[in-house]
Amino acid sequence: MSATATRLLDNYVGGAWTPAAAAADALDVTNPATGAVLARVPLSGRADLDAAVAAARAALPEWRAVSVIERARRLFALREGLSARHEDLARSVTAEMGKTIGDARAEVARMIEMVEAACAIPTTMQGRILEDVSRGIDAETIRQPVGVCAAIAPFNFPAMVPFWFLPFAIGCGNTFILKPSEQVPLTQQIAFEVIDSLNLPDGVVNLVNGGREIVEGILEHPGIDAVSFVGSAPVAKLVYEGAAKAGKRVQALGGAKNHMVVMPDAVVGKTVDGIIASAFGAAGQRCMAGSVVVTVGDAHEALLGPLVEATRALHVGDGLSDATEVGPVVSCEARDRIREWIDRGERDGATVVVDGRAPEGELAEGGAFVGPTILTDVTPEMDIAKEEVFGPVLAIVKAESLDDATAIVNASRFGNGTSIFTESGAAVRRYRHEVEAGMVGVNIGVAAPVAFFPFSGWKDSFLGDLHAHGPDAVEFFTKKKTVTSRWFSDGQGHGSYFVER
Repeated sequence: MSATATRLLDNYVGGAWTPAAAAADALDVTNPATGAVLARVPLSGRADLDAAVAAARAALPEWRAVSVIERARRLFALREGLSARHEDLARSVTAEMGKTIGDARAEVARMIEMVEAACAIPTTMQGRILEDVSRGIDAETIRQPVGVCAAIAPFNFPAMVPFWFLPFAIGCGNTFILKPSEQVPLTQQIAFEVIDSLNLPDGVVNLVNGGREIVEGILEHPGIDAVSFVGSAPVAKLVYEGAAKAGKRVQALGGAKNHMVVMPDAVVGKTVDGIIASAFGAAGQRCMAGSVVVTVGDAHEALLGPLVEATRALHVGDGLSDATEVGPVVSCEARDRIREWIDRGERDGATVVVDGRAPEGELAEGGAFVGPTILTDVTPEMDIAKEEVFGPVLAIVKAESLDDATAIVNASRFGNGTSIFTESGAAVRRYRHEVEAGMVGVNIGVAAPVAFFPFSGWKDSFLGDLHAHGPDAVEFFTKKKTVTSRWFSDGQGHGSYFVER
């Protein structure tokens, strides 16, 4: 560890920055572009989680009693505070995760967008009422907070993904505990500096750094009522099963293998732009990355040359450089794993037409770089076409027809997102009707929805009933209570408060 990089991060519990009880055990947080150590993150223990849960439970009655309008005003203040730290947050994302500064700024903008959507809570949290369901009897449904909610966040979106949950949870009157990824904990330290300035009741929002012990503790803790998770498909399954077994409400967002179908009538230049942004943006480390292109008929010959040429021209480097178009992956371990996936695809018979295993350029010796990679001669049965690589690796598969392409997409065990590139409205109508994926892009490479719509993955990409953000967020973070009422007075007594009819 560098002698100057000795900062040990704190937890945020009960409205105060607090050293972890298990601070003797810590991990280095490194810059993947350089290998430099940025800080050390404590591997907190159960005692730290217990303290956060106790603080959140103690704060719940007071926070629930705060009017929904006042809660929305606090969210407006949160939005302003995050906006003021926009560049600090973006540079932190790039430093600890590696994505380009432009991509990081866009991520922070999406983070702030989530808060803006949650500011509508006075409207979106409204219930329903129906008068005279029977003679003189009214029925109404009201929404109330679930209780103490926790989120377990991934490394690939240090700013945005925690805010898929946090603003909606507290806007609905819940209290909240965040466990950021131990690989990228620095960005949320900045976000919680903003939260600390809001003067929320102590314990409304808490942060506990840590690893597996904290994850398992969240799943098992009797004081936690709801759990949100984003990560790999195998871990999502474990989280879903563990939280559900403990009687918690749970939403678990898992991995993906997203396909981009290219029809013969696609506009080639725009399609190439969309594919490159999808496959190689964030170095392919996002669950909405398009990692398989399915060319239909003559589209293959028209697309391949321009796509290869544009991919070879991409500049790989430190994400803080304005010239960089593809930054490093999150760690050297991830780099080595992605290289092995490329080797495996080649062994299985694929042809590597753009090879990023040893990218060129002035790259730091300790950096975790994998350049954009394209493999052709890929068949749907190959593992490189079926499994999530989570890196800048694009497989190209041929199909004879749209029906064949749809069948290839639907054979995947994942169902997060997909895109189709075409100028045919009929093809779009047919594809979006038949494809088995929760998010569909039309001439858009990354079909991630804005904050006002749900992030609606299907199949092994999602476990649960209610998705992240959009209307589903209010559904997830509230319990519905139905009240049926009848009054026996005719309204004429008690001091004649009512005018006789």
